[in-house]
Amino acid sequence: MKFKNRILMIVIIILSVLVGGVVAILLVRWTNAIESKQRVQELREALTAVIETKGEKGLLEMAGVPVDNIYYGDSGVTMFLGDKASWSYSDDELQNISIFQMANKAVVHIETQVTDDSSYFDAVPESDTGSGFFISESGYIVTNYHVIQDASIITVSLYDSSVYEAQLVGADTENDIALIKIDPTSDVRITTLSFGDSDSLLVGQKSIAIGNPFGYDRTMVTGIISGLSRPIRDEKGKVLLGMVQTSAPINPGNSGGPLMNTKGEVIGICTSIYSTSGTSQGMNFAVASNTAAASVNDIMKYGKVNRGWLDIVPVQLSQAIVDYAALKVSSGLLVSQVVPGGLAEKAGLKAGTQQVLYGSSVIYLGGDVITEINGVQTKDYSDMFTALSNTKPGDTVNMVVNRNGSTVKLNVELVERTEQNLSWINR
Repeated sequence: MKFKNRILMIVIIILSVLVGGVVAILLVRWTNAIESKQRVQELREALTAVIETKGEKGLLEMAGVPVDNIYYGDSGVTMFLGDKASWSYSDDELQNISIFQMANKAVVHIETQVTDDSSYFDAVPESDTGSGFFISESGYIVTNYHVIQDASIITVSLYDSSVYEAQLVGADTENDIALIKIDPTSDVRITTLSFGDSDSLLVGQKSIAIGNPFGYDRTMVTGIISGLSRPIRDEKGKVLLGMVQTSAPINPGNSGGPLMNTKGEVIGICTSIYSTSGTSQGMNFAVASNTAAASVNDIMKYGKVNRGWLDIVPVQLSQAIVDYAALKVSSGLLVSQVVPGGLAEKAGLKAGTQQVLYGSSVIYLGGDVITEINGVQTKDYSDMFTALSNTKPGDTVNMVVNRNGSTVKLNVELVERTEQNLSWINR
């Protein structure tokens, strides 16, 4: 009996030692895990502080890793490591090369012939050049309207030197956009480009243009987005709104070509330069891609641009008008006239009655002052274009007007925007 009790005691002691050992090991591991987690957290905080002050490049260089040309993309960070002497191209160069190889075959060289019949004896053909790009494999090409304006013959040259005659499908003269089309032979493989979202652009991001400046086919240039929503005036005095400003050089022959982001998406249509010499000096502009895409969609669907407008004669308030008419509002669009029996008049918009000479134009004071359309504050003409940019004829807009100091809300049905009613704008 004593022997059995002794054996049981030994077993209990051994089990106690084993359990105690296991508990001790678990306790040590748990303690180490906590300390490791704390060290990781401390390390993470330290690395975060380094990144915030020196950036990813500074962090890696502190670790003795040579880094250059870090590229920040949607999927993370891309970088080149190692001895520069072993590199063939930098990350930035590879990006440029990739975009050119992907996009250049979509860019076309456009030549036009315009017959000038002002000569007393004979009609004299004049030629001009520009750029464009394919948006469909069936041969649709986007370009600037001024590139093909008044052209009797439009000739398109592709990357493989094949030449086709193009036909005008439709145009948005208001935004200098045209859609033309060729009928390619079955053996031609067409590369296309797609529109990106110009509303998401940020000043400072990279921009890339491919075109045919001075007749040099598929020339690529790079720059940055220098400004957004710029209004510019063309050679004929027409104001183009919402333009994208870029430092990428745009020269004669670039007009109509694509301005792209680093994904190869079209973010603008290269349109014009602001220059005293006629060549690029850093002030270059492109029609925003969202504007161009909306125009192209309308042309392909309706054969024309189909936008809504108000059948009124608006006048943008100036301080002189405000003071002279003793208005109780300092900015907005004065309803100088309405079309008799038109939709705006039926909706309740009141026109002016007091005729005055304003500059070289006659306007009528005393009418409503439009201060808001569809939630957009209408301080000037550009606000009016913005508020009506995505509307169609027959749509109804919510409008707020100031009528002799009182606020009035109206629902106004829109008419079709035409060259005629745009000409009513007193600029």
